[in-house]
Amino acid sequence: MNASTTLLPAVIRPAVEDRHWPSSDHCASPVVDLLDTLGWAIVDTPEANIHATSPEGRVYVGWLPEDPTAWKRNIVWHIRVQPTEGDPWVQEFGHHTPSEGVAGFIAALVAHSR
Repeated sequence: MNASTTLLPAVIRPAVEDRHWPSSDHCASPVVDLLDTLGWAIVDTPEANIHATSPEGRVYVGWLPEDPTAWKRNIVWHIRVQPTEGDPWVQEFGHHTPSEGVAGFIAALVAHSR
């Protein structure tokens, strides 16, 4: 199927001065808001750590700002995936990784799993 270029939406590129590059704000909100919208089980601890599990239980996301073990390894985000087939895998992000980037990673992961 060929679509006329007049039917396609225009590509809009922001001017260089209008671009906003995320920076680390040490806030979990973008990720927690995304997971809440997706219906994940979310638990926060008295220590300010947050643990979330996907509805089917195959993905865990941890925000671990007060976990001494995580800090020793220079991470604050821990994502663990148990695929239906294949080996489990882990992705971790350090405290300088913007939470918007982690949310983008999780959004891509969820989109791929559908």
